[in-house]
Amino acid sequence: MLPIKNILCPTDFSDPSYEALKVADELAVHFGATLHVVNVVPLVPIVEAPIGVESASFNVASYQQELEGQAQKSLKSLTEQKISRGITAVTEVLIGNAAGEVMRYAGENAVDMIVIATHGLSGWRRFISGSTTEQIVRQASCPVLTIRKPGAK
Repeated sequence: MLPIKNILCPTDFSDPSYEALKVADELAVHFGATLHVVNVVPLVPIVEAPIGVESASFNVASYQQELEGQAQKSLKSLTEQKISRGITAVTEVLIGNAAGEVMRYAGENAVDMIVIATHGLSGWRRFISGSTTEQIVRQASCPVLTIRKPGAK
């Protein structure tokens, strides 16, 4: 496991993910590692109108690009505000299923550790699909450090 050279921290721009980023930042400083901060934008589904029903005009591609652009701006702002000076930080917006994209990115970028918040879906939705964090913990080929939401019991 050691040395740790690449740390991946997915973010959804929530307070719990900022707590995970704080820990990932501390680890990157300690190990002199590169910190990869990613956000996954879900692919906007294209729904066809039923035959005979007039559909409203909506540019899905333009909307997808807007989501990606906003995520990129948010990542840039996040790294400027919350990443320690002197750390090499890589940011990337990924498109698709969150767990799948995080796992793909980790594999393609020789990630040594993933630091992720434990918050996620709850209730029946979690029972049906499982949380993103849970899927990553189960599938990761590298260590995963899960960070609980502050004050969580």
